[in-house]
Amino acid sequence: MHQINDFRLQSVIEAEEPFVAPLAFFPDATQDVFDAHGHWLRPRFQDPETGSLIFAFQSYVLRTARHTILIDSCIGNDKVRTNRPGWHLRQGSFLDDLAAIGVRPEAIDFVLCTHLHADHIGWNTRLVDGRWVPTFPNARYVIARREYDFWEQRHRTDPDGPREIAFADSVLPVVEAGKSVFVDGDHQIEDGVWLEPAPGHTPGSMVVNLRSGDATAVLLGDSIHHPIQLKRPDWSCMACEDKAQSAQTRRGLIERYADTDTLMAPAHFAAPSPCRFVRDGDAFGFEAAL
Repeated sequence: MHQINDFRLQSVIEAEEPFVAPLAFFPDATQDVFDAHGHWLRPRFQDPETGSLIFAFQSYVLRTARHTILIDSCIGNDKVRTNRPGWHLRQGSFLDDLAAIGVRPEAIDFVLCTHLHADHIGWNTRLVDGRWVPTFPNARYVIARREYDFWEQRHRTDPDGPREIAFADSVLPVVEAGKSVFVDGDHQIEDGVWLEPAPGHTPGSMVVNLRSGDATAVLLGDSIHHPIQLKRPDWSCMACEDKAQSAQTRRGLIERYADTDTLMAPAHFAAPSPCRFVRDGDAFGFEAAL
């Protein structure tokens, strides 16, 4: 757990595993860069045996004096994800893991969706008597309007696509239940908690900013996926809708926060994920956040 003055931020990891081959995930990558950085990438961030990049899949729980907030909701159980065998009809312990840190579904006031990819929205809903219902019955689910409109259009034109199926089972039931809140641009949840557009990975991607007293943090969503991108911010991943804009957003965030005390909370860095960005010659690196 990280204390940000009066705020408490805690990660709940649903999975951490070798996930994808580096050159498949980063289309512009070259093997020589991974070879040059292998001394620190392996074994924590890259599997020594397979060479696959190691990813965490996690949510963050933010507790303020007023609210309990879930940032992203991981992969989910019972979801049809035939394109990802490890996620397909998954039976995991995410809700038990939330309960273990003292958070029951009824206690969540807001679910902040940084974007609407399957591994960030899965626990938005759960299967009850054959129907998808909101997992967090008292929560308002906050979604960028631009993000929703993009995936709603994609769902109408290609309802059987893997990401569109995720939209149907993990977003539409929340909207139909009247639990969604659509926002444009910067949006404040409460004093010291606000959303900021970070487009590129998807059109409506957002980061979550925290400020309590003189302490600050940023929850990065998928603006940066893996620590190698601190060395090569120009590398956007295969899932980025606009690779050039994604790189521009990522570099802007890294340059803004490098060599500051701001806590950075990536979604997918291997645990422990929170860190601080630092300058490293002409590139960047990170330091553990103790």
